[in-house]
Amino acid sequence: MHDKTLAELSQGLADKAFSSVELTEHFLKRINDLDGNYNSFITITEEQAVAQAKAADEQLAKGNTQALTGVPIAHKDIFCTEGVKTSCGSKMLDNFVPPYNATVIEKFNAAGAISLGKTNMDEFAMGSSNETSFYGSVKNPWNTSCVPGGSSGGSAAAVAARLAPAATGTDTGGSIRQPAALCGITGLKPTYGRVSRYGMIAFASSLDQGGPMTQTAEDAALLLNVMAGFDAKDSTSSDTAVADYIATLNDDLSGLTIGLPKEYFGEGLDPAIEASVQAAIKEYEQLGASVKEISLPNTDLAVPCYYVIAPSEASANLSRFDGVRYGYRCEDPKDLHDLYTRTREEGFGEEVKRRILVGTYALSAGFYDAYYKKAQQIRRLIKNDFVEAFKEVDVIMGPTVPNTAFGIGEKSNDPVAMYLEDIYTISTNLAGLPGMSIPAGFANGKPAGLQLTGNYFAEAKLLNIAHRFQQATDWHKQLPATIADQVEG
Repeated sequence: MHDKTLAELSQGLADKAFSSVELTEHFLKRINDLDGNYNSFITITEEQAVAQAKAADEQLAKGNTQALTGVPIAHKDIFCTEGVKTSCGSKMLDNFVPPYNATVIEKFNAAGAISLGKTNMDEFAMGSSNETSFYGSVKNPWNTSCVPGGSSGGSAAAVAARLAPAATGTDTGGSIRQPAALCGITGLKPTYGRVSRYGMIAFASSLDQGGPMTQTAEDAALLLNVMAGFDAKDSTSSDTAVADYIATLNDDLSGLTIGLPKEYFGEGLDPAIEASVQAAIKEYEQLGASVKEISLPNTDLAVPCYYVIAPSEASANLSRFDGVRYGYRCEDPKDLHDLYTRTREEGFGEEVKRRILVGTYALSAGFYDAYYKKAQQIRRLIKNDFVEAFKEVDVIMGPTVPNTAFGIGEKSNDPVAMYLEDIYTISTNLAGLPGMSIPAGFANGKPAGLQLTGNYFAEAKLLNIAHRFQQATDWHKQLPATIADQVEG
C-alpha cells in the first residue's frame, strides 16, 4: 500500500479495497521497522492513530466521508497538537504537551485524516539540513550519509521513504521546497496568509507559512484543499476566496508564459542541476508553453536581507522561552537573572543562539536603522521585482537549490555556506508569493528539483502546471533503491 499516492489511497478506501485501520497499521509498522534508518519521526502516535482509523472506518461505512477520511499523514513537529508532545526539534520544548490544536491540525482532524505522528525538524525551524535538531540529524532516503534538507527534513524524508503518504511542513525561507528538492518529492509553500499560522510555533512571523509535502501535485492539491482558508484566530490570515485546487489540475497549458530569471543560472549553480532544469523547461514547451528570459535584479540581496529580518523576528518570538511559563527550566537557579540565562543557554542549540544574537543586535537602538529598516526597504525592492515580472509572465521557473544533497556534517561548521543553499527560495518568502518544488530529474545520482513561483494566491495555477508536467514525466515516481526493493508487507 505504501507505493500508492494519497489520491490512490483515498480511492482505495472509497472502493473498500482496504480499511483505514489496515492502512494505518501498515504505515505504523513501516515507521517502527524502518525509521531507525532515517530518524524522520520525533513522536509516533500509534494508539491515537488506530483510534482515529477506527472512527474513520465507521464514517466510511456510512458513506459520510471527505477526500482524506481515513488516510494517514504525518505532521511537522512545529504544529501544536493537543495531548501530544510538540517540541519544535528543541530541548527547550522537549517536555511541552499543548492543551490545544493548531488550526491546521484541527482542519485535518475535521477532514477525517489520521495522524501517524510528529516529524523531526531543525530546531525552531532554523536550518537548511535538519542537523540542528535536538533529536539528531535526519538522513536522506536516497543516500543516508547525506542531509534531507531543512527545516522540514523529517517530513520530506518520511514521504520519500514512504513511511507516510504525505506530510505537513512549514517554509520560512525555503524549508518546504529545499528538502522536497533534495528528497525527490513535491512541496508547496502557499501565499503568505493562505494557511493559518495559529498554533504553528513561530520562527519569523512575517515569513512563516505552512504547506503540503507529498509525492505528487495532485496529492498536494488534496492537502491544500484542507489546509487553506481564513482563520479569525490568525491576524495575518487572508480572507481571499479559496479555490478548489483539484478542479483545475488538468487545464491546458497552451499559451502559458514561463519566465526564466537570468540571475538563477549563473555562478554557483551545479551544471547537472541546470541541465535537469533546462530539460524540464523543454518538456513544458512541448506542452504548449513559451519561455521568456526575465530579470530579478535584487536577487543577490535576498540572502543578506533575509538573515537580518528572520533573526530579528526570531529574537522577539523566542523571548517567550524563559523557563518561567512552560518548557525547559534550568535546575536550582540562584535568582531570576540566573533562571533566564541558564535556561536559554542550556535549552537552545548553537544555531538558534546565533540567530537570536544576530537579531537582537540588528534590532538594538544604535543599529535598527542601519540593519533592520534597511533590510525591510530591500525586501520591498525584491517584491517589486516580482510584481514587474508577473506583468510579463505567468510563472517563474528555475532550480530550487544550487546543489544536490550534501553530506551530513559537510557544512555544519560553515553557517554562510549553509545559508547560501537557500539562495533561490528566500526571495519568494520575502515577497510573500507561492512557490513549489517538483522532482525534475537527477544530478550526480541525486534528486534535482524544479522551482515554480506564482503570483499571489495562484496556488491552483501552480498545481495545474506541476500536475501536467507530472503527467508527462515520471520523475516523481522514482524511488530510492532501498525503498523500491521493499516488498509489500
